[in-house]
Amino acid sequence: MIKAIIFDLDNTLVDFMAMKDRAIESAALAMIDAGLKMSKKKVIEKIYEIYEEEGIEDQRVFDKFLTRELGLIDYRIHAAGIIGYRRAREAALVLYPHVQLVLMELMKRGIKLAVLSDAPRLQAWLRLCQLNLHNIFDIVITFEDTNKKKPAPEPFKLALQKLQVEPEQAIMVGDWAERDIYGAKLLKMRTVFARYGDRFGTENSGADYEVDDIIHLLDIVDELSPPKPD
Repeated sequence: MIKAIIFDLDNTLVDFMAMKDRAIESAALAMIDAGLKMSKKKVIEKIYEIYEEEGIEDQRVFDKFLTRELGLIDYRIHAAGIIGYRRAREAALVLYPHVQLVLMELMKRGIKLAVLSDAPRLQAWLRLCQLNLHNIFDIVITFEDTNKKKPAPEPFKLALQKLQVEPEQAIMVGDWAERDIYGAKLLKMRTVFARYGDRFGTENSGADYEVDDIIHLLDIVDELSPPKPD
């Protein structure tokens, strides 16, 4: 009997990388319009180099980019980049198809819902609030809650503890096989690989199930929690 479903956030519920790509492109164009003498392609390349070094959630990426490329922060260019980024981010951060429908259906069935993300706490909550998901989940676990990232067992154990369920009563849904799936399977949780969010060309996810659309999660829950006989 499945009593809880734990979701990764980025590229599982929301198309995070598509949003990031559009926001960085918008920031690059805005900085060029403000006087930055560099091609759009080069700006994007340099910004992603910093993300590779510092992490995709780095909140000072434009400061670091301008300091590296100009030797100082030109605040006209800096401000233009931030505004360009924010405007595109607001427009581009969207749920994958059927996410809202699936979450509502799971709630109707009395299944507890959780988010387990490696993102910083504030950034995760900002995304949830922007998408009007902040009142749906029973718990939200982020990096600061354990100071460990998946596949370390601590985040998964904390989620199960707060949900008050055993590992075999929970499903982990995620797009990153080496983190979401591997970490959950170490604790004997059921696993679902969100292939629609896969950015790595994963061939063998190692998950118990794979879905190309999150709506198929409902079929999996039905299979694992058959109705009680009359």
